[in-house]
Formats: sequence, C-alpha cells, structure tokens
Amino acid sequence: MKIHVAAWGSRFLTLALAVQVFSHARVAAQEAVSVPKNSEAAALRDLLKEAEQHNPAIQAATYGYRAARNGPQSAGALPDTHVQVQSFSVGSPKPFAGYTNSDFAYIGVGVSQDIPYPGKRRLRSEAAREEADAQGADIESARLRVLQQVKTDYFRLAYLQQADDVLRRDKEVLNVIEQVAEARYRTGGGSQQDVLKAQLQKTKVLQEVITNQQDEGRLQADLKQFLNRAQSSARIVAEPLSRRNLTLSATELHDLVLRQNPEIRFQQEMTKSAGSQVRLAQKEFRPDFNVQYMYQNTGPDYRDYYMLTFGINLPNRGRRRAELAEAEEKQQQAKQLLQDRVQRQLAELEAAYVVAQTSGEQLDTYKQGLLPQAEATFRSALAAYQANRQDFQTLLSSFLDVLNLEIDYQRQLSEHESALAQIEATAGVTIP
Repeated sequence: MKIHVAAWGSRFLTLALAVQVFSHARVAAQEAVSVPKNSEAAALRDLLKEAEQHNPAIQAATYGYRAARNGPQSAGALPDTHVQVQSFSVGSPKPFAGYTNSDFAYIGVGVSQDIPYPGKRRLRSEAAREEADAQGADIESARLRVLQQVKTDYFRLAYLQQADDVLRRDKEVLNVIEQVAEARYRTGGGSQQDVLKAQLQKTKVLQEVITNQQDEGRLQADLKQFLNRAQSSARIVAEPLSRRNLTLSATELHDLVLRQNPEIRFQQEMTKSAGSQVRLAQKEFRPDFNVQYMYQNTGPDYRDYYMLTFGINLPNRGRRRAELAEAEEKQQQAKQLLQDRVQRQLAELEAAYVVAQTSGEQLDTYKQGLLPQAEATFRSALAAYQANRQDFQTLLSSFLDVLNLEIDYQRQLSEHESALAQIEATAGVTIP
C-alpha cells in the first residue's frame, strides 16, 4: 500500500489517514495469525507419517530389531557338527598304502558333536531373546524421538512463519506511520523526533524479520533431515497452530511413563538380559561334553573298525570366575542405568508438564486479559489522537503493544505445543 502525503492540504485528511492506517494494521495482524500463508501448507499429521516411513534412524532401528530376532535361535542351537575323513597308511606315506595287505590300514569316516551342559543353551537363547526385545523397544524409542523433534520443529516453524507475516505487515504500516509523522511535522502538528522514532522502529522490525528468516532456515534444514528429504526440496509451510488441552494429571502421566516409556522398557530388557548372562556365567562352571563316532573301512580280507568316543571338556575355573565377576558387574551397571533412565524420563516429564501448565495459564492470560486490554488501549489512543488529545509516541506505543502481544501469544502457543509433544514422547501417549 503506497500513499503519498505531500499533496495533503489539511489536518483533517492527515487524521483520517491515520484512522485508516491503524484500522488496516489491526485487521492485517488478525489475519496473520488465523490464515495459512497459502493453500499448500503441510499438515503435521502428513509430515509425521512421512517421517515414520522414511526417517533413516527409524529404519535403522527396525533393521536392527529384525536382525536381533534371529539371535535366540542362533544362541540356543547346538555347536556345529564336525565331520572328518581319515586315510591310515601302512608301510609307506602314500595314501592307501597297505590297504590290501594290512589290517591296520583303513579309510575312516567320522562325526564329532560338542554338547553343552544341560541348561546352557536355554540360558543363551533367553539372553538373546531379551536383547531382541530390547531392540524392539528401541524402535519405538527412535520413532518417538524423531516424531517429537518433527513436532517441535514444526511448532517453532509455524510460529516463525506467522510472526513473519505480522512483522511484514507491521513494516508496511510503519512506512505509512512515518509518512504521517512527516506530514504532521511539515504542517507544524508534530515533531521531527516522531519521524525518527517511526524510522527506528521500522529498522527494528527489519532486523527481527532477518533474524526470523535465519531461524526458519535452520528449522527447514532440520525438518528435511528428519523427513529424509533433499535439502534443495521445496520450502515447508506450516499450518497455523491451534491449542490442545492436557487432560491427564501429573500422577497419571507418571504411571504411564513407568509402564510405556520405550527407553525405560529398553533398559528393563537389557537388565533382564544381564541377569541371564550372570546365570549363564554360573552355568559355565559345569563341563561340556563331546561325542565322536568313526567308521574305519579296512581291506577286503579284514574286519572293519567301529569307534565311539565320549569326552568331557573341563572348564578353566580361573577364567570362568573372571567371566562371572564381569557378568555380575555388568548386571549392576544395567540396574543403575535403568534407575538413571527412570529418573531422567520422569524429570523430563515433570519439566514438560510444568511448561505445559504455565504456558497454558499464560495463553489464557493473553486471550482473556492482555490482548483485549491492549486492543482497548489502542482504540482509546487512536480516538484521543484524532481529537488531538494524545501524542504520537503514545499512539505508536499502543499500536506496537497489540502487535507484540499477538507475536508473544504465538510464541507461547508454540512452546505449549512443544511441551505437549515432549509429554507424548515421554509417556507414550497421544494428546488430541
């Protein structure tokens, strides 16, 4: 909107223009926080679905779990069977020497099998299964971490894009305010200081627009990374934010964290696996066995040989004691890691819950008190300015209060939704 004031010849026209300008600014500011930038705004649910399907961290965790599911069968299987073929020569190092003229020469075929002490295979399979279960929990942990980050970046992006609209309209209005101040200064109704204040405020707005653009650039890069999109792909436009309400109490969320948090479940499974490793290390003091059978074929004039061998593998007790001590220390480590994980997740929940509660109260204060009061103050200042009973600085200040409060409201809304996203990831719930 470009307006020339050089041709204005009366004080009435200048005041009328001020009324029009500030009314336009009010409507523009309202539109900036209620209408998407364009019809191509990306819905959050669509981005979350895209992240689940394409994010490399989630895919890596999925493949890791698929690999770990084969572990129990492998760990609980018998050791490989060993098959051997022998040629026993007599009278010469050549193969088959003496085969037809000596009953010592033979061609033998044998098989050998190691047999672990009863219970070892079961414990190995159990430990591997618990590690696989931990990998399964890690998939959910990776998924929730990625989705939380996508939500947080999206909420911040929505705030920056809506604030950018407000600031750009603010800049257009300040251009006109500057022209109004210059017109009044030329006609003796204002001061040069009013013009300088308008110019200074316009410079501040431009600086904030640049800062927001830099922040948005970083968020765009982060979002595209989590979505596994090319960095050169189209800019992501967020929909305007709408407030969600947290209906669960802190106690209910606390219980949900202990039952459903994937990081806690991951560490619980790792603790179980560490316990199985201790029991296995204790079992390793028991000997393993070996069974061999060999058939030895001699010459046609001699009887064949049949050999059955049973062996016992006596464990090195010094090495087994060291392995047991190592397993017990790792078990204690796993227990402490579990406790650390529980405390950390509960602390994160509490911090997010406090932010959600306080930001919700602030949003109510903005909506029910600050914004209506600022709007009323602005209308009063505008009326007083029209009647020449108010100075320019007061009018400008009341106008900027309304715009700044609307930007602050959007910032608080972004922080509120980000806190809810943290609660969703920590407690494993979906807040509608």
